[in-house]
Amino acid sequence: MSVETRVDDTQEPRAGRQEWLGLGVLATGLSMIVVDGTIVNVSLPVIIDDLKLDLTDAQWINSLYSVVFAALLLSAGRLSDRVGRRLLFIVGVGVFLGGSLLAALADDSATLIFARLVQGIGGAFVLPCTLSTVNATFRGRDRVIAFAIWGSVISGMAAIGPLLGGWLTTDFSWRWIFLVNVPIGILVVIGAMLVVPETKAEISVPGLDIVGLLLSMIGFGALIFALIEGQSIGWWTPTADLKLPGMTWSTDAPVSATPVMVVVGLAALAAFIVWERHRARVQRSAILDLSLFRYRTFSWGNFTATTVAIGEFGLLLVLPLFLVNAYGLSTLGAGYVLAVMALGAFASGGAARHVAGRFGAPRTVMIGLGLEVIGVLAFAFYLRPSSSAWVLALLLAVYGAGLGLASAQLTGTVLVDIPTEESGQGSATQSTARQLGAALGTAILGTVLSLGLAHSLTDRLEPVALPAQVSAPLVDATRDSAGSTIPSIRDEGDRGRLGAEGPEVADALSDGFADATRWSLFVAAGFLFAGLVTSTQLQTRRRPAS
Repeated sequence: MSVETRVDDTQEPRAGRQEWLGLGVLATGLSMIVVDGTIVNVSLPVIIDDLKLDLTDAQWINSLYSVVFAALLLSAGRLSDRVGRRLLFIVGVGVFLGGSLLAALADDSATLIFARLVQGIGGAFVLPCTLSTVNATFRGRDRVIAFAIWGSVISGMAAIGPLLGGWLTTDFSWRWIFLVNVPIGILVVIGAMLVVPETKAEISVPGLDIVGLLLSMIGFGALIFALIEGQSIGWWTPTADLKLPGMTWSTDAPVSATPVMVVVGLAALAAFIVWERHRARVQRSAILDLSLFRYRTFSWGNFTATTVAIGEFGLLLVLPLFLVNAYGLSTLGAGYVLAVMALGAFASGGAARHVAGRFGAPRTVMIGLGLEVIGVLAFAFYLRPSSSAWVLALLLAVYGAGLGLASAQLTGTVLVDIPTEESGQGSATQSTARQLGAALGTAILGTVLSLGLAHSLTDRLEPVALPAQVSAPLVDATRDSAGSTIPSIRDEGDRGRLGAEGPEVADALSDGFADATRWSLFVAAGFLFAGLVTSTQLQTRRRPAS
């Protein structure tokens, strides 16, 4: 039986005006934290230049938000079931606003990275509360509509973040990408107190799973750390000192910290699974109810969500860096190009319910992911510093159309079999899968981009008559700055430090950045294709009722 047939019951109570107003408030709060996961991307070139960051810092600013998000979502979902979803939603918005203010005032990388950590904590409280409240409040046909709205907000606002970031950075300052959250957050808190119903779950098992929380944080954090820092400190042999509180992992060590952190991360996650099984056996509260994975739609749906998020969020790191630094657009111009993706996502997200009515939700997810793969591959093959911005935007519109279809229906498909009393746990697990994918996407595609730059920039500079003592530092500087050296060389022309070779060097570096971006897009398409393959397991084995 399809998702629509299962939930389309005319005997179910219909939602009233207050429930729909509450959904609007929840969607606004959700929009705020989703946008903040992507609004930074298009502003990164400006932030890198202003705060003198390197590519590793930029990856941490992007990924730490998602790492903390992923690590805390499971606990937050369970906590919301206990203390009340509206209460935790309001607390989460308050914490998020505190992190936003701190980020706006940051004058170095450490402060900005810490602020993103605080934002991640607040976001982890907010997101599962929105989804579990929707799951607990709406029934029947209304739930289908509410889930479609929730999924459309996730996909559309993630795509519109770069446009908003480009506009604020160009017309005001990059600090306004964080300050804009303050008035919106205040209105969300007031709205939540007025129209969002308080819901809880009846939880009979005692205790709080502190050990599970720590193990999940260590596991996720260590793996992301290894992916991001590996390029700086060495993947196996130490190439640079790693300074930790109270100690330094020096280049004299027999092995880099990278493989050690991988082992620690995998061991912690394995211990986490064992511990959660133990908590279930002794009937104590666990932050991850592994029994939920007995539902095929839930287990395969979460795997699909993770792999798809790796591709989607990795793209949102790489594309703005190319469009601003190598292609030569302003931050606002890059935002306009990426906004076409958002328009495609919103349009298809609105139509997803009708498509699902004809083909079923699982097939709609497959159609959407197929369009995403086609859009990314076409964009990658067409990508050049001389490519038409209009064609690039249109190809992103194809990708965005797939994004809207897939996201709008995937959420409901993953949770369709989950009992209402487990909605907090189920929605938190689904959100964790997506946020874990977002963190991994930033780390993996950032690493692919960095490795690609090391090779492609060197290859592209070979035909240019530059001394080795000039070209090698130039490659390192361009790679470390994520390409922010290219616009300054382009602007200097033949009157800069590189003399007559300046324009040729700028073109060579732009071509090299395009090559590295292309390989990153191929990797992203690979993850999206993997999600397409696993989404076939969401298809019901029964014939849908007519």
